[in-house]
Amino acid sequence: MGGRAVLIAGATSTSGAAVARALTAAGAAVVAVGARADGLEALRAAVPDVTTHRCDLADPDAVDALVAAVHASSGRVDGLVHLVGGWRGGGSIAGQSDEDWDFLDRGFRTLRNTTRAFADDLVASPAGRLAIVSSTSVESPTAGAANYAAAKAAADAWVRAVAQGFRKDAPDSAAATVFVVGVLAGLEEQLGDAVVRLWSAPPADVNGVRLPLTPR
Repeated sequence: MGGRAVLIAGATSTSGAAVARALTAAGAAVVAVGARADGLEALRAAVPDVTTHRCDLADPDAVDALVAAVHASSGRVDGLVHLVGGWRGGGSIAGQSDEDWDFLDRGFRTLRNTTRAFADDLVASPAGRLAIVSSTSVESPTAGAANYAAAKAAADAWVRAVAQGFRKDAPDSAAATVFVVGVLAGLEEQLGDAVVRLWSAPPADVNGVRLPLTPR
């Protein structure tokens, strides 16, 4: 990972901190992005080697400004790990609220914005990687978590579409991977290790692949 720059979107979460620790320990330069100044300050205290940027990733103009700032401070990135999101659900189909959907859809919009903004970086890199965390609910949706499953399915499909583009534009260097979990809590350190391993895997082995993460 020496010489690689990896951007973590949603880096102030527990999983974001775990991925940041794993990447910096492997020698990568980590660019940590979050919406909360206090969260970024706490991350810097926990993982001192990270470079942080505050950004509303749901705002395309803010993301364009982020790209310029990252290029100026860290150069082009070799990886994007998207961890923006969270669970919302409960009740029946009739109980799937617009408020919950707006929250979940915001996470998907941040994925669209960041992947579009940094796609050229990942294609140009000698080892570009994109990774997200999806859910087993995509294959086994329930009425009580219909909003959540639908949003995760959209993100899952988006990343696999990015993977198809990588096969055309950078088949020997770029890969987009979906990690699949039932519940992420407790798997954060395992996720960090799995993200690091993406750079040692041949692109064709992990591009467009859905990789399950289960408790060891």
